[in-house]
Amino acid sequence: MSGRDALAALEAEITRCRRCPRLVAWREEVAQTKRAAFASETYWGRPVPGFGDPAATVYILGLAPAAHGGNRTGRVFTGDRSGDWLIASMYRQGLANQPTSRRADDGLRLLGCWMGAAVRCAPPANKPTPEERDNCLPYAERELGLLPRVRVIVCLGSFAWDAALRIMAAVTATTLRPRPKFGHGAEVTIDRFVLLGCYHPSQQNTFTGKLTEEMIDDVLGRARELGNSR
Repeated sequence: MSGRDALAALEAEITRCRRCPRLVAWREEVAQTKRAAFASETYWGRPVPGFGDPAATVYILGLAPAAHGGNRTGRVFTGDRSGDWLIASMYRQGLANQPTSRRADDGLRLLGCWMGAAVRCAPPANKPTPEERDNCLPYAERELGLLPRVRVIVCLGSFAWDAALRIMAAVTATTLRPRPKFGHGAEVTIDRFVLLGCYHPSQQNTFTGKLTEEMIDDVLGRARELGNSR
């Protein structure tokens, strides 16, 4: 099986996952009740697979799909304001072919980049449990195994940072002590990977100015630079 075929098989497997009863119930309830603005749309309502360039050198790791974003559109960071911020920055840094991500069929292509989430189902209150996180992390581990050129992991928020450290322990058999702390612009090398910290592009961060366009551009620009040099 080719690398592309293996990735496609893994992503198809992810979309059928029902390991976490609480998440299954929530994602399907949201898909049925919908938000008024999307009442005429058919929600995806399943785990959201990763997406991007099989030749990626940069892997962007988020927390989980948004209830009315990825859980609606079926593509990570698509159809919500966090995605608007992220994809616009990726476009400015040459990691995406267009500045918007509205629908799964909108023509978006990622360039040298792959996107995934620590948890693949939308969680209630955007807060997965530790057990739900641990159920899902093997999917990211397997994705990395099928993305051999990835050298940089951009962690959007502290939850993704913690998840990435756990993934690194599994993938590289390396556990750093003391445990590296998350921060915007934090950078740590683990075996062949570099982890970069970035505040999550949530409205809570972007509306308050905790995360600015310049700040996210700096991190993604650094990621592109490292990915091209390693």
